[in-house]
Amino acid sequence: MTEPASSASMPMGARRFGRVNWLGLMTLAERENRRFLAVWTQTLLAPLITAGLFMMIFSIAIGPRRGDVMGVDFTTFIAPGILMMTVIQNAFANTSSSIVISKVQGNIVDTLMPPLSGGELVLGYLAGGVGRGLLVALAIGVGLFLVLGIAPAHPLLALAFVLLGAAFMSGVGIVAGIFANKFDQMAAITNFIVTPLAFLSGTFYSVEALPPVLYSITHFNPVFYLIDGVRFGMIGVSDSAPALGLAVGAAATLAVCLLAWLMLARGYRLKV
Repeated sequence: MTEPASSASMPMGARRFGRVNWLGLMTLAERENRRFLAVWTQTLLAPLITAGLFMMIFSIAIGPRRGDVMGVDFTTFIAPGILMMTVIQNAFANTSSSIVISKVQGNIVDTLMPPLSGGELVLGYLAGGVGRGLLVALAIGVGLFLVLGIAPAHPLLALAFVLLGAAFMSGVGIVAGIFANKFDQMAAITNFIVTPLAFLSGTFYSVEALPPVLYSITHFNPVFYLIDGVRFGMIGVSDSAPALGLAVGAAATLAVCLLAWLMLARGYRLKV
């Protein structure tokens, strides 16, 4: 009877564990979460204050003169959109900044050298982005309940869309972080792609009020379905069917995570 080969006799580079390196994956996920928790005033408190400022400015400037939107007052209507907008911006920032900072500082090798597959790297980075997004959503959600009395009409559905939105933009952040080699490139991606996607997705308005051309374009934007889905989960109204939003959000998240996996597995713009 042949005995299994010991780890010492295994060839160089062979995986000495099962199909998934759980220890490495959990270590990377813990690192990504500790990274933003260490500066919680910037990563958690600042988004909460920014969301509060958005609510206050729009409520004061537009709220008194704006009629109901889809049967609810304007302040209540924009609250879920601001929550989701803040979640996706922070999820994107968490993964993209982690990769870009590592590339600029030259320590990306510390992530590439451990025996982690492309899929494990994607999941590890996603854990940090989704974790930050969830904590931001929780903080803003508590604030909306205490200040405006808004409690989720469909809490499980709202949670599902928050998770999808955080995962989708975390994946986009991985792709953007891999592509960008310096902070200027990352700032351009944030300013010209991420911010317009967030602001032009029905955050502050119902898409029914848009001209036909913009209305059609908006429905090709996956962020619209994510924001609209959270709005339904929070206050029970939406521009599109929640089931369609879940399907589009899941498909977009899968697509962007597959792209991130391919880039990490091949070392695209990471290995010199």
